[in-house]
Amino acid sequence: MDAKDVAADLDRVIVTADEIAVKTAELAAQIDADYAGREVLLVGVLNGAVMVMSDLSRAMRSRLKMDWMAVSSYGAGTKSSGVVRILKDLTIDVLDKHVLIVEDIVDTGLTLSYLVDNLKGRGAASVEVAAMFRKPAALTTVVNVKYIGFDIPNDFVVGYGLDFNGHYRNLRDVAVLGKHMYS
Repeated sequence: MDAKDVAADLDRVIVTADEIAVKTAELAAQIDADYAGREVLLVGVLNGAVMVMSDLSRAMRSRLKMDWMAVSSYGAGTKSSGVVRILKDLTIDVLDKHVLIVEDIVDTGLTLSYLVDNLKGRGAASVEVAAMFRKPAALTTVVNVKYIGFDIPNDFVVGYGLDFNGHYRNLRDVAVLGKHMYS
């Protein structure tokens, strides 16, 4: 879906599909260099990270495995609830593995901080984070994100895996959702 297809729902596009493609290639090259000679386990955070994980993994040259977790701190609203719940756990044991958590967005940092601590507690050899988007103004928890695509404003955004009530994930760009759509 293109932004023009849902233009009446959006305030403005903040990151285009072309910009995302360029940044994905840059991130993949950096991750490949950092993990040279080691296998990496990409852990995608469902559902939002599907697009990021797909594009990033295909751009990488590293030997890798992939697995998925589903966690929630949102519910159906536009603000984090503050409570993290694991809805789907990993199928691969992370013990002694180099884990790269792949996220669509870092908002408050609460969910990500929980995941990093959780995977370290399972005995991973290393745990790092790659996120396509980060909202610095929304951070309430300190979390180290090694690979960041874009810092974006603290607005409610949709597209490239980011949703509102399950909609807009297939929007190629990332855009600020018009308040009239959720207020």
